[in-house]
Amino acid sequence: MNSPIRLTLFLLLLLVILIFGLVIGRQVYMVGGQEPEPAPVLAELNTYVYDQPRELVEFTLINEQGETVTRESLRGRWTFAFVGYTNCPDICPAAMANLRRTDQLLSPELPQPDYLLVTADPDHDTPDKLKAYTDFFGDNFHGLTGDLDTLRSLAKSLNAVFIHRNVDGELLVDHSGHFALLNPDGKLAAVLQPPHKPEDLAEAFERIYEWARENRERLSS
Repeated sequence: MNSPIRLTLFLLLLLVILIFGLVIGRQVYMVGGQEPEPAPVLAELNTYVYDQPRELVEFTLINEQGETVTRESLRGRWTFAFVGYTNCPDICPAAMANLRRTDQLLSPELPQPDYLLVTADPDHDTPDKLKAYTDFFGDNFHGLTGDLDTLRSLAKSLNAVFIHRNVDGELLVDHSGHFALLNPDGKLAAVLQPPHKPEDLAEAFERIYEWARENRERLSS
């Protein structure tokens, strides 16, 4: 057998081994784990769910207890986050009331989330003022305040914005009205747009939670 034929046979053998390895590898992958299910489409609930949850910006802020809070502090539980301020005359009280009603509608079999007000007015929203405001809605309602630029950066990573305007010597704050749902990894899992109905918010949360739980089980099986 001359060299060219021997080389051809050798290359064919390598190709067979490569194909065999790919087939075996795929079978091992399918047995040991599965591809994640795509995110549920919840357009009828005014909700967009990310296939891959998004990392939040690093931050250091203060909560309503005067304690330091970082991105890592949000790990370990589900959280509805909302950008607003305590002097807001209309959007914020309605949003917080919708979250309180949502909390009442959630099945006790689901993990009970926290609700987080990220202030857009840190000059006025001190920890004490945030505590008085959030305590009215429930024990699992909390607030964040601190450096204005840090708050803007966090709001941006929640897909939110806020703008300060001075009208006749009075501060007015324009801000986004959606809720951001953070998963227990502290990542942005979904955005829930207004108009908000507590029944829809509760349903969206349950469906997102079940999707995330099933994917976790699929990938670990």
